[in-house]
Amino acid sequence: MDASAIASREAGLHKDLSRPQLIMIGLGGAIGTGLFMGSGVAIGYAGPAVIVSYAIAAIAAAAIVFSLSEMAVVHPTAGSFGTYAEIYLNPWAGIVARYSYWMAQVIAVGAEAVAAGVYMTFYFPGTPVWLWSVGFASVLLYFNSRSVHNFGSIEYWFALIKVAAIVIFIVLGAAAILGLWTQPVGFHNLTGLPGGFMPHGFGGVWMAVILGVLSFNGIEVIAVTSGEAKDPVRTIPAALRTMALRLFLFYILALTIVVAFVPWTETGATVVTQSPFVRIFAHSGIRHAAGIMNFVVLSAALSSMNTNVYLCARMLFSLSRGGFAPRFLGQLGKNGTPIAAILLSGACILIAAGFSKLTPLAYNYLFGVALFDAMIVWIIILLSHLSFRRRHKAADLPVRTPGFPAVQLVGLALLFAVLVTMGLDKDTWRISWIVGVPWLLLLSVVYFFMRARRARGLAAPVSAMKIDA
Repeated sequence: MDASAIASREAGLHKDLSRPQLIMIGLGGAIGTGLFMGSGVAIGYAGPAVIVSYAIAAIAAAAIVFSLSEMAVVHPTAGSFGTYAEIYLNPWAGIVARYSYWMAQVIAVGAEAVAAGVYMTFYFPGTPVWLWSVGFASVLLYFNSRSVHNFGSIEYWFALIKVAAIVIFIVLGAAAILGLWTQPVGFHNLTGLPGGFMPHGFGGVWMAVILGVLSFNGIEVIAVTSGEAKDPVRTIPAALRTMALRLFLFYILALTIVVAFVPWTETGATVVTQSPFVRIFAHSGIRHAAGIMNFVVLSAALSSMNTNVYLCARMLFSLSRGGFAPRFLGQLGKNGTPIAAILLSGACILIAAGFSKLTPLAYNYLFGVALFDAMIVWIIILLSHLSFRRRHKAADLPVRTPGFPAVQLVGLALLFAVLVTMGLDKDTWRISWIVGVPWLLLLSVVYFFMRARRARGLAAPVSAMKIDA
């Protein structure tokens, strides 16, 4: 497929996102409630060595950032990595990437909507969770249907709350560990507990890498915004590199503070009773630490919802403009936003939220699809970049990233290894393969059906011309 044709077919979106907004949108997409509340699962696998696990996962995240920064500058489109796959691999890969990413984000937003409703019961006990979930979803759908600059401004402040909380947490945690104004906690918890630094061996470290990779998922959101960014040649690479560094520091430093301050045996998955963020805030003498942290986590959930609604709409918009989704989903409103794609995604998000709340078993299968899709999309991104570099001379690229192709190959090896590990796991992660593989087969059937129908549509006018002749 010709790259210029793809760029022209996705035209019409307003280019109104600034660099600060792009950075915060990226941070908002990649820093979710998992860091604040769910990091105990990874700590339960690896113990203090969870720091190593996330450092390994960061290698794959860096490969994604480097690859996307080159491609997004050359092809600033809303379909992003889906269109890159269509151009540099094949149309099938492009459809798989976009529909898989859309499905993963719909499921993620559904879960966050339910989580936001649960968090609100802290302030208003007894109110129905579904009422808050539907209310938040409706408000965020409204904001997404406004101008993209409006969306960027809202996400900027949502993400800023999360970033500020993490920075304060790191400062207070480091002060407590070093004893700057209290009795020092020290680093005993890193190596002095039973099992030492790596209580479950490298096997535990490797299982926590899965959580690390999934935690960094969302870093690719900036590439999706490239179709609506001001001066993408300058803003996209800078935003991606800056965001990658900040994410690495936030996750690694925050987790180091957690396992140093609180014994890992108390924060591991099977015995989580309180967010470690709350404990450090309380230890520092901050009053109402639990209420403050609940507000931060609520903001994190709303930020993730806001960003993922944006992502869902842009994926459907790109698919529609490419002829792989109903035509009305590619229509733009007066504000330059794909209203129909936003509303359809919102309806699917509420359905996913219903599964999450009403039928947990069914939602487990949906979540398995999301996990599998996240890995597949990252693999497609790296494969697309390898093909991209074969067609473009490095000297001709506006932006060149370091370490090619070693970083991309190492990233691919890590992702394939993680995917295989998920399939071999007998407890938690195998569900991703059980439902993920049928999902890929379904997408393949849909793709070949649509291709055959399109071929028949093109052949019909030719036949009619022959008869007229």
